[in-house]
Amino acid sequence: MNAFLASAEYVDSAHPRVAAFAREHARGADDRARGIALYYAVRDAVRYNPFVDFSDPRVFRASDTLASGEGFCIGKAALLAAAARAAGIAARVGFADVKNHLTTPRLAEFMGSDEFVYHGYAELWLEERWVKATPAFNLDLCRKFRVKPLEFDGREDSIFHPFDEDERRHMEYLRDRGSCADVPVAEIQRVFRETYPALYRLGRDAAKETFA
Repeated sequence: MNAFLASAEYVDSAHPRVAAFAREHARGADDRARGIALYYAVRDAVRYNPFVDFSDPRVFRASDTLASGEGFCIGKAALLAAAARAAGIAARVGFADVKNHLTTPRLAEFMGSDEFVYHGYAELWLEERWVKATPAFNLDLCRKFRVKPLEFDGREDSIFHPFDEDERRHMEYLRDRGSCADVPVAEIQRVFRETYPALYRLGRDAAKETFA
């Protein structure tokens, strides 16, 4: 369990910015309450944006995601895991491939697909078990696209809903890629380069695109 409590390169829980965030938001009488509070802080304080420079390792790092105020699913998952570790809660990052039936046309154009490989989430060790927590979509984004916001009670896995508020098909889980103590950035970048060449080649120009 030590690996899931220690600071890492991307789940950098020892970074002063992450530590301060954890002190501010990890409120509650026990780990479960603190984990819930951190989940909502990460979900809504950091805006979801998939148009990031995937060639830049910083977009995968917790402290950099927090500093930018926006990030995609892996950066936000790393931040939740890092903040949890800073609060003394064992945490790790998990990955799955998902199919987003409601992805935006602009994002689908660059991806060439509605399948998202290496979707990232966090797992927190609460009440003697691992619980999945997916802080990717902030509340404002969910309201705009009429996607059901993901809640987290520290006991049940918080994973994407299969249908949206209008009962349209939303998110489908295709395959599990397992969990890690830190984000395997080199491997994810390799897969992204092969799977989404146009999106990956945007590099810094990704910042010129708007998602929501």
